[in-house]
Amino acid sequence: MADRQVTKTGKDRSGDITSLCNPGTAWSPRLKADAIRDIESGLHTYYVVWPGNVRTEVGVVMGPNGKYLRTDRDATVKNNLADLPDC
Repeated sequence: MADRQVTKTGKDRSGDITSLCNPGTAWSPRLKADAIRDIESGLHTYYVVWPGNVRTEVGVVMGPNGKYLRTDRDATVKNNLADLPDC
């Protein structure tokens, strides 16, 4: 199992997360479906380190259109993965 830091995300035109990235690492980019499979199977974990050295795990959530990736680093309902720069 690998613990993978995410520094950027791929997004579609609607802003939905399509991939997780950390340029310069062998696993990057990791497509959304593959990352979901990694997390759910326990094969790999993904996390983001926010300002202030706050670590937040990337999780899998079931939404109205299926599973998606998200982090919750604050008290908002917003998916904070969208705040990362584009891959």
